[in-house]
Amino acid sequence: MPSQTRTVISLATRWQSGLHHPVSVYAKQVTQGRLREQCCKYEILACQRHLDDLKRQGTEDFPYVFDTTRADRIIRWFGQCIQVRGVDAGKPITLEPWQVFDLGCTYGWVHKDTGARRFSKTYNKRSRGTYKSSEKSCQGLYHMCGDACYPPYRPEEAVFEQEPEVECAAVDGSQAMRVLGDAKKIARKSPNIARRLLIPRSNPIVHRTRGGYMRALSKDTKNKDSGAPCYFVVDEYHAHPNSEIYEIGTNSFGKRVQSLLDVITTAGDDAGSKPCYVEETYAKRVLEDPTVTDESYFVMIRELDTGDNPHDEAVWCKPNPCLRYPSRYSAILLKQIRDEHNAAYSSNDPNKIRKFLTRRMCLWQVGSVNHYLNEACMAMARKAMVPPDVFATITDGLHCHCGFDLGKRIDLSGASAVFELPDGRYAFKIHGFMPENGADRHEKTDRVPYKSWAEAGYCTLTPGDVTDNSYVYNWICAGEREHGWQVDEVDYDGHNATDLAIQMREDRNREDFCVEVSQTCAGQNLAVKTFRELLIQGKVVIEESPLVLWCLQNAIEIQNNYGDIKLSKRHKDDTERIDPLAAAMNALARLLVREKPKPDLAEAMARPGFSL
Repeated sequence: MPSQTRTVISLATRWQSGLHHPVSVYAKQVTQGRLREQCCKYEILACQRHLDDLKRQGTEDFPYVFDTTRADRIIRWFGQCIQVRGVDAGKPITLEPWQVFDLGCTYGWVHKDTGARRFSKTYNKRSRGTYKSSEKSCQGLYHMCGDACYPPYRPEEAVFEQEPEVECAAVDGSQAMRVLGDAKKIARKSPNIARRLLIPRSNPIVHRTRGGYMRALSKDTKNKDSGAPCYFVVDEYHAHPNSEIYEIGTNSFGKRVQSLLDVITTAGDDAGSKPCYVEETYAKRVLEDPTVTDESYFVMIRELDTGDNPHDEAVWCKPNPCLRYPSRYSAILLKQIRDEHNAAYSSNDPNKIRKFLTRRMCLWQVGSVNHYLNEACMAMARKAMVPPDVFATITDGLHCHCGFDLGKRIDLSGASAVFELPDGRYAFKIHGFMPENGADRHEKTDRVPYKSWAEAGYCTLTPGDVTDNSYVYNWICAGEREHGWQVDEVDYDGHNATDLAIQMREDRNREDFCVEVSQTCAGQNLAVKTFRELLIQGKVVIEESPLVLWCLQNAIEIQNNYGDIKLSKRHKDDTERIDPLAAAMNALARLLVREKPKPDLAEAMARPGFSL
C-alpha cells in the first residue's frame, strides 16, 4: 500500500476517533443521554452541532477536523494550574465535563491542512459562580505559554506564538484586573508556569523568552490600542454600555494565524440597550437558524428555557452546570442560590428578583420602564411569526394598507403591508432597506447581520452608498403583482419622503393614494396601543423576521401629557433602529381610522335615551 494512502487512512481513523473523546462523550450525554433534561435548548443545540460536524469533518465543504491532541492540550494545561480560591484552593484545577466540552471544542477543531484553529470567536453565557474568571485567567496563561499551531495530529511540528499578546478586557479597570490578578496568582502558585513568565506585581505579565505581554484593558486604560492579540477575552459583556471594548478586539484581529476573541458573560438588565444582548441574539441564530452559517463562531449558552419555573430547583442546573456534579463546591453554590432565591421573592423587591433572574438564572431583563414591549409581549411576538409561505396563503389577494418610513439615505428604511384578516386578526409583512456599501459599517455599529438578513430575504441592500427609495415602491408593486395585494392606501412619515410620495401619486393618478401620517403621540397613539393589545390577545400574525424582532426590542414609548404614546428609539446614535416597525405603525394607524364608520346623526337620534 502506498505511503500516501496509508497516511490518509491513518488520519481518517484519527479523525473518527473524535467520536470517543470526552468532548464527544459529553455531547452525546447532552443530546441523547442522562444530561439532556439538565440542559437548556441552546446547550443541546451546541452539542448536536459538534456531533454533526464530526460526521462531515475534512470534506470539501467543511475543511475542519477535530484534532484530539489539540483538545487534550488545553485540557492538560488546566491540570498544571493551581486553584487560588474557594474550597479547592491549593489543588490543581480539575475541569468538569461541561468545561471539557467547551474548551475541548473551542481548541480542538482545526483546519485540516494548516492546523489553524477553526473558531476565532466565542460567546459563552452561564451563571454567576461557574468559574468564569479563573477559567479565562488560565486560558490567558495558556496563550502566553502553551498555545501552538501544527497540522492535525502532528504536535512534533508545533509552532508557538512569538511576542504573544493577551488582553483581559472588561467594562472597568477593577473587573479587568480580576482576570489578570487571578492569572498572576495562579501563575505564581503553578511551578511549571512560573518558570516561564515574569510576573510583576503591578505591570503586565511577560514571557521570559518570547516577550509579549498579558495585561488588563478597559475604558479606563489610557492606551487602548491593541496591537496583535492572540487572545482577547471580554469579561462580563452584559455590563458593557456599548461595544467599544469589543470592537477594539475585533479591529485588531487578522494579524495572527489563530487569534481568539472570547466573550464570557451572564445575562443582564436593560436588554434592548446592551450590545451583549444584540450579540447573543445573533449567537442564538448561529445555533438554531439553518440560514445562518458561521463556522468560525463557537456558541455555548446556558440559561433557563422558555416556560421553566425559576422556583423549581430541578431546572437550576441549566444555567448552573456546576450543580450537575455533586461536590463540596456544588453544595455551597446550591445553598447560595437557594438563599438568594428566598431572599428575593420573600422581599417582593423587584431589584432583588431581577438580580436573581439575571445572575443565577441567566435570563435577560428589560430594564427600561418605557420599553414598548416587555418580555412577555416579546414572547407573544415570536409566537405570532409564521413562515413566508404560510403568510402568503392567508394574505394573498386581500386588501391592505402599505406604509413606509424612510430613514437617512445612508441608514435603514422600512416598508410594510398590513392586512385585516376575515377572522379578525391583523397580518403584518415588514421589510427593511439599506445601501449596499454601508452594510459592513452598519453591521459593526448596530451589531446585527444585515448581509445575512438580506440573503435570507428579510431586508434589501440597494446598490451604491445611499438607499434607492424606488426599491421601496417596487416592493409594494411586487406584492401587488406576485401576491395579488389590493393596496387601498400607502401611509408614510413625511420626513425624507416627499419625492417618493409624489412619484406614487403621479404613477397611480390618485391624489389620495399616499397619505402622510402624523408622527406625534396623538397621531400614533391608536396604532401603537392597538398593536400591543392585539399582540396580547393573540390576534397578530407576522411574517417571520429577525429584523422585526430586533426593531420591536429596540422600540421605547414616549408619552404626552394626555397619556397618548408613540414609538421612538432609545438613543440618538441610531444604532437601535425601528424604521421598519414605524412603517407598520403608519399603515396600521390609517387602517384603524378608515375602519371606523362615520357617525350617523339621524341613526343616533332614533336610539332610545338619546340626548345632546
